[in-house]
Amino acid sequence: MKHPDDDNELFNRLEAEIAADSDGAVVDLDKARSARTESAERTPDASPDSGPDRSADPSEAESDDSGPTLVDRPAPAQSGPGLIDRIRDSKRLDVLPAWVKSGPEFTDAMRWMAGHVWHTIAFHAVRVPFLYVPKLIWRSPRGLANTLTRVGRWAVDAEGEPLRQAEARRENSELYLKLSRQRDRRVRLRMILTILGALFALGLGLFLVYGAELRTQVIGATVTVLTLGWLGAPADAPLATRAVIKTEVQKLTSDIVVKAMASIGIGQIASAVAKGQDGIKFVAPITREGPGWRADIDLPLGVTVADVADRRARLASGLRRPLGCVWPDADPSEHEGRLILWVGDRDLSKTGLVKWPLAGARKHDIFKRIPFGIDPRGRAQSVPMIQHNILIGSLPGQGKTASVRVLACGAAMDPSVELWLHENKGTGDLDSLECVSHRFVSGIDDDSIKYAADSLKLLREEVMRRAAAIKKLPRDLCPDKRITRAIADKRSLKLWPLVGVFDECQNLFGHPKYGKQAGDDAEFIIKLGRALGVILILATQRPDKDSLPTGISGNVSIRFALKVAGQVENDMILGTSAYKNGVRATSFRPEIDAGNGYLAGATALPVVVRTAYLDDPATNAIAQRAYALRKAEGTLSGHALGEDPDSVTGPSYDLLADVAAVVPPSEERVWNERIAARLAELRPEVYGGWKGENVTSALKPHGIKTRDVAGTTDDGTRTTRRGITRADLTKAIADRDEKRGAA
Repeated sequence: MKHPDDDNELFNRLEAEIAADSDGAVVDLDKARSARTESAERTPDASPDSGPDRSADPSEAESDDSGPTLVDRPAPAQSGPGLIDRIRDSKRLDVLPAWVKSGPEFTDAMRWMAGHVWHTIAFHAVRVPFLYVPKLIWRSPRGLANTLTRVGRWAVDAEGEPLRQAEARRENSELYLKLSRQRDRRVRLRMILTILGALFALGLGLFLVYGAELRTQVIGATVTVLTLGWLGAPADAPLATRAVIKTEVQKLTSDIVVKAMASIGIGQIASAVAKGQDGIKFVAPITREGPGWRADIDLPLGVTVADVADRRARLASGLRRPLGCVWPDADPSEHEGRLILWVGDRDLSKTGLVKWPLAGARKHDIFKRIPFGIDPRGRAQSVPMIQHNILIGSLPGQGKTASVRVLACGAAMDPSVELWLHENKGTGDLDSLECVSHRFVSGIDDDSIKYAADSLKLLREEVMRRAAAIKKLPRDLCPDKRITRAIADKRSLKLWPLVGVFDECQNLFGHPKYGKQAGDDAEFIIKLGRALGVILILATQRPDKDSLPTGISGNVSIRFALKVAGQVENDMILGTSAYKNGVRATSFRPEIDAGNGYLAGATALPVVVRTAYLDDPATNAIAQRAYALRKAEGTLSGHALGEDPDSVTGPSYDLLADVAAVVPPSEERVWNERIAARLAELRPEVYGGWKGENVTSALKPHGIKTRDVAGTTDDGTRTTRRGITRADLTKAIADRDEKRGAA
């Protein structure tokens, strides 16, 4: 609270200071202000207050400066990187277009060009005898009249008559007489040429009628009639129609872009344009890129690409283009304010069905990227599968299962891949691939859900087995402790790629009985199986925390979101803050944009992709080729060989590896009953209920003989029981691995 005497105290202090400074004299305020201004402009001189006696520390005395502090130092003669550095950091444009350097794109372009030429030729060839020739014959009399009229007007110099009449009206006799004499000279020469031409034409006509052969007469008459028909064509009625109607698209210019950017509601741009400025900076000329125009733009300070992407609909309105033609993207090699604005010639949803490049291929390597679709610029987009897990989500009917089918077919075309397919919708969308599946189920009933849950349980155990197997591999074969093509090709190691597809996984994870455990197993597989060759492809139409556990959605590395309902579903599929950063699958139009989605994780930045489409006949043809490949290489297994699903116990276990895991190196001898108890604790679903005699019989085929081993019981009593030595176990493992390596 302010005290009432504070004001009086302040005034008293001011009066005392004024009296001390002026000794009671009246102060001229104008002079005081002038003196204060001059002192601020002058460099301060030494004064008693700023002298060396002010501080005992010389450095402090030097640093105390009452003058203004320079924040920006004067620019040196050469600032910034040198010429070589600027050239080295500059961006080089491609010598050849991207479609020329890409084999598939070049082949597709040449195929399209050949098809375009053939269509044009065929279009006109069909119309020549039935449309074009009759038109020419019909128009030939008019062509003859037009020809005679033009020759007559030329012979009498009719084109100069208006000029001569104009000079006569102006009574310019001198110029009129000059034009008349010029006309007389022209008419005299032209009449001679016309008479000679008429005589020549008459002679040629008489020759064709009376002296020429029938073939020559026909050719002459045909050429004459067709030529006269061509000359008789009206200007507004051309003979031929267009074989291809070109789509006329307005060229993208800087003025159009500036006006459109000013209309989307970003204050920095709108205010700059209102002052007559551009508000944005074009860092490169607007050029053609694919079937559209590309503009590289630097946004104002503080404005990001996400701000523009958030207003994509307004931007499309400002450009007067359909929403599916306007795609603002970021440049991953530049700062956050660099915008790549691509405006297509036509809506992405109207490009039709995208052909899958591998539809006619014989074989594919899963260690290479799988073609997935095209982006709005027509560039091919692919998805890596090894060391990745994939999550696909959308509303019903937006192309989710079609996307799953493309990835599953890509995996099926590698004969070394083991496919586990689970379609928990029951509509048979993946039935064509049943013939190459190790495990397969299609249904929504409890038995089908249990089968899928059992598969995740078996996959979890397979991940554990693979982890132990990879740990024992020598460093020269597996230096990075992950599956490679060379390791996958060694069938004896049983470390080939394993792809588990779970379509409509919300029915599995949301099941009241099997859902929780299935979610835990899937999360375990996603976290650890990536480097071990175990790949999960999960697809859902209900991405929420109950149907898609957060441990799963938060750990998958590749995500594909087609049309989703809202922000929560968008971020569940594409990752936290995706919606905030402008990656919004909510912007796709239902039904119209079916098959379009945001692909994240496969490229540096999320990209819009229109997926390739495989119908059931195409999928079946691919499955038959995959079946023939597997049969030839002997990689068919499980369900594909007609095994009873109930008899498939999942991946086989390495007994010797498990025994080595429970018998530490410090324990040279161990009883079999203790080994049985430890194995039951390690894998209760496999070794549960085992006793010492079970261990004896199981180790006998591996050449490990049991013997009497001395030991101490739990109560401290020394006794002898049947057991093994770790040396025998180590020797058996070494002998087995040596045989596998030779195989």
